[in-house]
Amino acid sequence: MKLLRYIMVTNQDQLSWYDVSEEVKNLLILASNNWENTILAEQYISEALNKAKNNLDVLIGAYRFFFYKKKPETALDIAKKILKIIRETEKLPLQWEKLKPILVGRQSDSSIRLYLNAYAAEGFILAKLGRLEEAKLITQRVKEIDKNRESCATTVFEVLTKSPDEDDD
Repeated sequence: MKLLRYIMVTNQDQLSWYDVSEEVKNLLILASNNWENTILAEQYISEALNKAKNNLDVLIGAYRFFFYKKKPETALDIAKKILKIIRETEKLPLQWEKLKPILVGRQSDSSIRLYLNAYAAEGFILAKLGRLEEAKLITQRVKEIDKNRESCATTVFEVLTKSPDEDDD
């Protein structure tokens, strides 16, 4: 019993930067501890999402969970939700022509970096789902901004646009 309490305290300390209730942290820990039991872990993640509302940390964790559990449609929905929350919070325009200069000018802001990463993730998932034209558009957009290749966008774009005749050097 002491070992279990120690594990829970250690895990809670690892989540101490999450700005959520202890109940949500415990649900995330339970999901992590039950990783091999996908159905149970997914229940814990879903419950944490419901209780945490629109907490970006929980949404990012859930996105990763569903991505690695090979549930791309759910991961895509969560990535889009992250984009929507940041767009509303930061009052970002929907039109790319208006949005791009804002993203370029503010790419060192943590919320904008998160937006770009979620947008790149959307492109990556769309590629996995076979929605290649949408994936190319999104990854090209992020690639134009992400000169330091901090997201997967450039790599995904290069893979999607590589000519079949090119060598794999």
